Amino acid sequence: MHGIYEKDLDLNLIRVFVVVAEAGSVTEAASRLYLTQPAVSAALRRLTATVGAPLFVRAGRGLALTTRGQRLFASARPHLQALVEAAVSPVAFDPKTSERTVRLGLSDANEAWLLPLLLRVLAEEAPRMKLIVMPVQFRTIEEALVSSAVDLAVTVADELPADMRRLTLFVGGFVCLFDPRHARLGKRLTLERYLEHEHVIVSYNGDLRGVVEDTFGIQRRVRVSVPTFQSIGALVEGSALLATVPERVAREITSLRPNLRMTMLPVEMKLEGAPMELLWRSTVEDDEAIRFMRDLVVRVSETEARPRGV
Repeated sequence: MHGIYEKDLDLNLIRVFVVVAEAGSVTEAASRLYLTQPAVSAALRRLTATVGAPLFVRAGRGLALTTRGQRLFASARPHLQALVEAAVSPVAFDPKTSERTVRLGLSDANEAWLLPLLLRVLAEEAPRMKLIVMPVQFRTIEEALVSSAVDLAVTVADELPADMRRLTLFVGGFVCLFDPRHARLGKRLTLERYLEHEHVIVSYNGDLRGVVEDTFGIQRRVRVSVPTFQSIGALVEGSALLATVPERVAREITSLRPNLRMTMLPVEMKLEGAPMELLWRSTVEDDEAIRFMRDLVVRVSETEARPRGV
């Protein structure tokens, strides 16, 4: 492919050639191209020199293509037309008929509540579009976006390159998830009772430190550390373990496991979550399919993901 760029050919000369061939006249071609006749004639001379063979011959008051010119015209015209259309024609995107596949990055805290709702809306508004969901979190999101592993993502994020776009969807707090049949917390969970219990935590570092340890410097009695929120409900149910999780996660878990409950954290632990953001690269800002998917995520988040009181 690189050999194409090594050829000393101004591609604008091809455009001039095609217009002259269509018009059959340098004068008419100059008018169409908004150029002077000498400029058009000079362009034809340069192209003829590059090709190494005559492209036109005089035919009465006009010009006629030579055999070499006819071959060039037959090859160049459709490609030139396609290039012009690609440059100036708006992209046609119809969600009802689009078969586009979008790569969506989701943190594990968002997959359970967001994905089912998103798929239901897609089934109605874009039934042929497909999603490829990739796991992301605050440590991996930058690489996933920069490498184009995902087209957009929903997660928390730290600093990102300036060419990344970000939109806050919501800011949710944390709650304590527990099984009241085994963990007796009383009407109001105190810090003393909170620390008396054993805990299951989510750690992306693979250690015994979670959000409480990092925020307050408090070391809980951690029984098990897991890498995602996926198994939290199963681990808490039937045990006296406590889990400190985002409220949105707790609501999804309790909807599937009605034996579990959630309660406010001790008053000494005012734990606000980081903003949950919609993230994408500036290079896909004008991609209609990805913009459509972004709008859907925002709509679903506005109607379903607003934090509510416990």
